[in-house]
Amino acid sequence: MKNSSRFRSVAAAVIAAAGVSFAGSAYADGGTISFSVYKAAFFVGGSGGEGTLTFHGHRYPVSVGGISGGLAFGASKTYFHGTVRHIRRARDVTGVYGAAGGGGALGKGAQMIVMTNEKGAQLELSGKQVGLQVNADLSGIAITVK
Repeated sequence: MKNSSRFRSVAAAVIAAAGVSFAGSAYADGGTISFSVYKAAFFVGGSGGEGTLTFHGHRYPVSVGGISGGLAFGASKTYFHGTVRHIRRARDVTGVYGAAGGGGALGKGAQMIVMTNEKGAQLELSGKQVGLQVNADLSGIAITVK
């Protein structure tokens, strides 16, 4: 009898937690983001740029910065555009996004990436890269909504 009561309590707690989780994601919203990033690397690299987040009809300036490490060299500029999902307010986009990848571009190239920050904001980006860049590295970018 005692185990049956505990089981019901645990089951109720799990169902309640799942309900809160689904309710939280049900109210999440999305927007669009565009930014350009300059990147330079010789094994260790750095990147920086700026752009705009559009959310609920308002435009918010964003700044982008990051580091990378691994096999990487060259310099490039990439123009990213895409969607932001799972946010409740514009500031949810602020955070650190990590990625592991590889690729290269000589002249012009294309990129596509999906990243998530610690708040659950998900970026689905496509981009056009210009410059000479070869990489097989781990990288992270920090996006700040101003």
